[in-house]
Parts: sequence; C-alpha cells; structure tokens
Amino acid sequence: MTATSTTQSDPWTILRLLQWTTEHLKKTGSPSPRLDAEVLLAHARGCERIDLYTAFAEEPDETVKAKFREVVKRRAQGEPVAYLVGKKEFYSLPFQVSKDCLIPRGETEHIVVECLDRAKPILAAEPTKNFNIVDVCTGSGCIAISVAKHLSQCTITAIELSPAAAAIAKANVELHKMTDRVSIIESDLLASIRDNSVDFVLSNPPYVSEAEYATLDKTVREHEPRMALVGGTSGTEIIERLASQAADKLLENGWFICELSPMIADQVESHMASTQNWTNITLIKDLARLKRLVVAQRLPK
Repeated sequence: MTATSTTQSDPWTILRLLQWTTEHLKKTGSPSPRLDAEVLLAHARGCERIDLYTAFAEEPDETVKAKFREVVKRRAQGEPVAYLVGKKEFYSLPFQVSKDCLIPRGETEHIVVECLDRAKPILAAEPTKNFNIVDVCTGSGCIAISVAKHLSQCTITAIELSPAAAAIAKANVELHKMTDRVSIIESDLLASIRDNSVDFVLSNPPYVSEAEYATLDKTVREHEPRMALVGGTSGTEIIERLASQAADKLLENGWFICELSPMIADQVESHMASTQNWTNITLIKDLARLKRLVVAQRLPK
C-alpha cells in the first residue's frame, strides 16, 4: 500500500487503510469496494465491522496490516470476500462458508419467506402441527437453519450430495444449536425420503445452463463450486428431476418452493403444468423484479 493524497510518513490508520483499499478495489472491479474493505479489515483485526467506526484514528499493528494486505490482494484478484473471511450473513444470521459450498445470496432468502408465509395459515388451522420439511442441495445449510430458527414447529432434513459441503452444513447446524431439529444427510436429491411424508420441499438447486455459466462473472466461475451452479445443458434438468420426485414425496397439498434462473422460469413453469401433478403454480419475483422462484402445491392424489 502506498500513499496517494497523504504523505509517505502519515500513519496507516484504520480510516486511511479503508480509504486506500476502497479506491484500489474499485479500480480492480469490485462492485462493493467500501463494504469489501470494511469486511476484510474487520476480519484481519478480529472485530466486528461496526467497531471500525470508533477506531478510525488507530493504527493497526504490523500483524494485522500484513493479514489485511494478503486478503486485499486476493480480493483484487477476484476471490470472493465470503471465502476470504470464511462466513456470510443470510437472513440476518451468520453462516460458515468455504469453497466447497455456494455462497448464500440475498435472493435465496425468498425461499425462507415463502415457506414461512405458507406455514402461518396452516398453523392457524392446526396449532399443534409439526411440519416435516426437506431442504434439497442445502450447501451451507442456510435455508434449513433459517427456516428452523423462525418456525419452531418443524423438523428439517437437509440433503447435500457433496460430502465437503455437508460437513459445512453440519458445522452451521451446530453453530446455531439446531441439532435437535435439523439433520444433514448425504443423498442424491430426494432418493432417501419416504413417499407421501413431507409438507415442504425447499431447494436452491443447480439451475444455470451451460451457456449461462460461460457468461457468469469470473469471481463465480473461478471460485464457487461448478456442481452447485450448473443444472445441465438447458439448466432445467435437475429442477425437472427434483419436481418429479417431490410430487411423490409431498403430502397432498404440500408445497414445492424452488429457486431458479429467470432465463428458465417460464420453461420450468410450463413443464410443471404439463405433468398434472401441481396446482397454484406461481413464479415469484425477487427485489430486482426477476422471476426467481417457482412455487407449486401438490394436487391430491
């Protein structure tokens, strides 16, 4: 780090480090350079982001500055901040992450919202109801744990194909003290779930097409696990297989809530309608007004 408008002899205070790093990361293409700088410096310093604001005049010791320089260098080369600090917030909760799992994203929180919204009227009619919920392709476990935190009357089976990702999910279950209600199993989609036993099937599965994958930002393509992103040639293959299985596993009137790409939303909706397994098929838009979820209810058998 070299001085810009300040002189070389000026101390590298918290504020100066943040200002310099923000400008540096802006030049290297970060979409959120100030936030990145704050998160990385708080990580290097071993504190919360908010603590930086009361320490602007302080100069970190050389150990902190060396650690900060290293993570800033890696961020400038495109490595995601979440992997650099080993955690990411989701639904106002902290989750451990690694390169073995997808980084939780804000749009995925819509799955949690839709599940909780549909559980409320059921509980109003059946106050003693305990929901049996399955979260498929759980990754870090963020969906399952967030639902369990806000819906006390549920038991959740979180399914993951990757053993390394499953280990991260188990660590997060323990972190949030959810071991009594959230279990992690390794399985291929819903193969391990009994028929006619589930109230909700939730999923953020691989849904990016091969063509779309080639256009993703390099920070995603070069760092996040491909198997958690690509859903096949068209991107619909895994969702279609999952929906077919969910039709067997769900109780009648149970709910299927699945994240998807806006590029395949209409195709997935048409496919589900053609199977005659579903009613109330709805495409839910995210905050950017893009079709982000397909939600459907299992027809009585």
